Amino acid sequence: MKRTSHPPPGFAPGFVAGVLDDALTHDARTYAISGLQGTGKSTLATQVAALARTRGLRAAVLSIDDFYLGRRERQHLARDVHPLLATRGPPGTHEVALACETLDALHDGRPARWPRFDKLADTRLPPSRWRRMQAADLILFEGWFLKTPAQSDPQLRTPINALERDEDGDGTWRRWCNDALARDYPPLWSRLERLLFLQPPGFEIVPEWRWQQEQAMQAARAGRRGMDRAEVERFVQLFERVSRRALATLPGIAERTVRLDAGRTPIPMVPGPAQSPAMGGSRSGQSGATRR
Repeated sequence: MKRTSHPPPGFAPGFVAGVLDDALTHDARTYAISGLQGTGKSTLATQVAALARTRGLRAAVLSIDDFYLGRRERQHLARDVHPLLATRGPPGTHEVALACETLDALHDGRPARWPRFDKLADTRLPPSRWRRMQAADLILFEGWFLKTPAQSDPQLRTPINALERDEDGDGTWRRWCNDALARDYPPLWSRLERLLFLQPPGFEIVPEWRWQQEQAMQAARAGRRGMDRAEVERFVQLFERVSRRALATLPGIAERTVRLDAGRTPIPMVPGPAQSPAMGGSRSGQSGATRR
């Protein structure tokens, strides 16, 4: 697998401004940013929120990761359904109802509190450290599989990688996650008024990008142990099925799709007749955006 160096942090100001303008032009109070692990969606959401605040807007940044089930709840699922459900991330390991309640409160101008999740400790922080906001003019919601549709039963039959083959040979885990994706998440997806999809070159680059992300988290929290390289490689396999599903379907679902190269740089595209030159990708068009 080709290795890539750590990219400089942040997207170019012009690209960030284009994303904010896209939200405001389409009056999208709740603007979603989807992208596979390591694509920069959290960074982009934070940058867009910071720019919005300079324009006098109250901006909130939420992630689907904020709503992971705690370790105890996942251990119950691991015991009652399948051992792989002890690991956070795949569909079925989020408190979707709380995410919906939080978005509704912020959208309606009511005060809201929502969890924070410590990924190195693999559990929620105590309620005293949850995020709070009185009201928001713009809500940026980011996540790796936003609006990804479930698969059909025939698509679930064949294991997609070694983890599914060795640890989910009968398909119990992947069917359970797929059922949760079809059943529990559409109410959350319906609250996302506009979706931007950051499209990587392919799934093959995701393990490297996720390893870079892990290294950055560990560097920021000196003395805290995270995952080593082998653990990251295994961890990413838990997301591969739904990630490949997102790659296949989201360019046709998202209102904006921006293609990224191996360095996470948005790829300039010549806009078509129905595309805007400011943003880019399928259903929109990308021109001149770069990462600094």
